[in-house]
Amino acid sequence: MVETDHPRLFLHQFISPDLCKELEFIHKSCSTTGYRPNVFSTTLSHLIATNSSHLIIPFVSIRERLKEKVEEFFGCEYELFIEFTGLISWTRGANIGWHSDDNRPYLKQRHFAAVCYLNSYGIDFEGGIFHFQHGEPASVVPMTGDVLLYTADNRNIHSVDEIIDGERLTLTLWFTRDASHDEDTKLISFISSTLSDSSDTNIYRLLPSPASNNMYWFPPDQASNCQSGFDLRCARIYIVGYDIFCSRDKNYCSADDFSDSFFELLNEPLHLVWRSHLLIEEFVNILHALQVLQFYYWKHTEWQPSESKANSDDVVQMSESQTERIQHLKLLFVKNYQSAETTFTHSSRRSFLEQSIDWASFSAANVAWEAYTSKLHQEILSSFPEWKKYNSIFSNPSKGS
Repeated sequence: MVETDHPRLFLHQFISPDLCKELEFIHKSCSTTGYRPNVFSTTLSHLIATNSSHLIIPFVSIRERLKEKVEEFFGCEYELFIEFTGLISWTRGANIGWHSDDNRPYLKQRHFAAVCYLNSYGIDFEGGIFHFQHGEPASVVPMTGDVLLYTADNRNIHSVDEIIDGERLTLTLWFTRDASHDEDTKLISFISSTLSDSSDTNIYRLLPSPASNNMYWFPPDQASNCQSGFDLRCARIYIVGYDIFCSRDKNYCSADDFSDSFFELLNEPLHLVWRSHLLIEEFVNILHALQVLQFYYWKHTEWQPSESKANSDDVVQMSESQTERIQHLKLLFVKNYQSAETTFTHSSRRSFLEQSIDWASFSAANVAWEAYTSKLHQEILSSFPEWKKYNSIFSNPSKGS
């Protein structure tokens, strides 16, 4: 029985491992710098703004389940609206001291919170244990699939230990009784202005479009001059052993030149490189390459390593001059590789970077990513008319999603 002075509920393995992995894929593909130091976030509005509206589909059913559980447990059926949904990751150095979630005047509309743990303490990260100042449970050790619900007020003042290794990932929702803060209303309006009515699923119409480049530079206070830190999109590619190669000939800016052209390289077509081998497949921008790569690591166990080498038309050996250009790009976009590695990778998993790539499996993953993207796009096209009619985002079982 949970004491009424500090209303909260812990749900063990409420979210399936498969959904946790899917949301992790989305975050590692799309995140930007977050709202506090050493934190990264992916909001639903950001997905829509970067031409990835289809990626909100995996959130729909879990948002519903969490809202129903909050209403049931706290006795406020049919009273709540979802005020915020976001993926939030905490990396080395991130922490919060004792506070309640409504202790800032502009957040007074938040009445309840749901924190869903998408990876595990001791496996994916160290530190990051959640503590309540009073009541039971006094502490929560994050484990994949577990969920914590609590009132976002001074009855549940809490803190989070500093992250000392790895990346701690959560799906976080806040709920409100104030309809003017209903997230669905804003998201539907945003989708309506960006989603084409066409059912055309040509993959080139569904490719991600980067947000403002300074949203991807870490630490944020270096985004104006980029003298230190890294572009987090590039960092997530580099730390799993890949490089990028921009395929269009141009005069590369120097490592000390931080004009707009410095970032524009990432918005142009590029290739992925593994050691001395370049994948012929061209990606339209850095987010496209990152999304396919993260999809591969999400789904790689589904493709058995090929006994044959990749088709010679798929991979080519890099020339010396190309290798020099690759190293130049790395210097431009990741000023401190060690910082990027320690930010995103648990120390026990760094040997993963030495694994070789199976290009045939990677090609299969690329095809599967296109099918996955098209399927989600079809789902959002079929669901959106009902969402717009009822001004609410919800699952529609008749759609077979």
